[in-house]
Amino acid sequence: MHRQKILVAMVGALAACGSPRAAVVPAPSSSGVRPGIDVLLSDSLSLIRHARFGLLSNQAGVDAAGVRDVDRLRTGGLELVALFSPEHGYRGEADPGAPVPHATDSTTGLPIYSLYLQNTAGIAAALAGLDVLLVDLQDVGARYYTYVSTTVAVMRAAALTGQRVVILDRPNPIGEMVQGNVLDTAFTSFVGIMPVPMRHGMTLGELARLANVELAIGADLTVVPVMGWSPAMDLDQTGLPFIPPSPNLRTLEALFHYPGLCLFEGTNLSVGRGSDHPFEQVGAPWLDTTKVLARLRAADLPGVRFAGVRFRPKHPGDGKYADTKVSGIRLSVTDRSTYDPTATAITMLAVIRAVHPGSFRWSPAQFDRLAGTDEVRLDLASGAEPGTVMESWPGQVQAFAVRRQAALLYPRIPSRPGTDQASP
Repeated sequence: MHRQKILVAMVGALAACGSPRAAVVPAPSSSGVRPGIDVLLSDSLSLIRHARFGLLSNQAGVDAAGVRDVDRLRTGGLELVALFSPEHGYRGEADPGAPVPHATDSTTGLPIYSLYLQNTAGIAAALAGLDVLLVDLQDVGARYYTYVSTTVAVMRAAALTGQRVVILDRPNPIGEMVQGNVLDTAFTSFVGIMPVPMRHGMTLGELARLANVELAIGADLTVVPVMGWSPAMDLDQTGLPFIPPSPNLRTLEALFHYPGLCLFEGTNLSVGRGSDHPFEQVGAPWLDTTKVLARLRAADLPGVRFAGVRFRPKHPGDGKYADTKVSGIRLSVTDRSTYDPTATAITMLAVIRAVHPGSFRWSPAQFDRLAGTDEVRLDLASGAEPGTVMESWPGQVQAFAVRRQAALLYPRIPSRPGTDQASP
């Protein structure tokens, strides 16, 4: 049985939710958007009052005024007893893929349990003694991001041990567009835990609801929604603070490119880790930017501008071209409504491979995990045109739109011409 609840906050519910001291509400964002942590504390304290609860979060877990969740939850007699962290750790400073040890929060004295890459038994042990686990993680809108995988892992553990899971939802920072292919379940991994598109257009709460059903988890799941937000709004339209969700996604611009440029992690090109603009550029010492730029500009891709750059990665987490001068291509979004980062990345891969057949290399297993299939790599390696590689993607997106409908919490607008946006 999939026990899922949507908490619809009502302004008048504050009196019914308990102590005013525990429900102090900070100044709202300029647009009136309130993330799940604000909604919980202003309208829905019944979910955690008289409960021993933990918090799975990191540096991006803040309210609309930028105050840390942990600071707000340690008021009014609420019993927050433990903190939990995903990849990169509670402070968001660890390198990608690096193991993070358990620790103690120096500010609060609370234990911090690292859940990254923990198995179900290990997570269940960490959850012992809790009644509720709050989850407040900023997803980035791309399939290959491990925060949703950690959320799924804690839901599985909680379903076995009887804890309730409460997702404090946040906006999808890059909005409602749905683009790219849908993962083939034969390629399921920790960087692709669910059969969703490369750019999924959902919030973490919606993804958790979808996973609870499609992965047959059966968790006692409640989602506290974002109030005052429409999926048509990107993060910089909400008035909420932007806090980098992980070390190499430092800007909202990078988040818009990430659903496409992350594919280059499975090649011998740098994605700019260790530079000033990670996931806004790709490069290699052997890249002929003049030839590549000429072909990319001839492709006339919508919503994006390309420029030649040089950068020198310093301590890149991926080990690519450390302290080496790299020739690169910088991307800039010119029109979010028409930009497709997934189609752009496929075109770039095809162009770079054609210009540099002797230098370009795949890391096949890594690329296929990210692409969610081996077909993309095999098609590109055979010299297929980008349009041929992506021929089946619109149909996959439309099928996904039907699958996800029951999991959605926020109304979507109809599809716009020239995009692969899915609508329910």
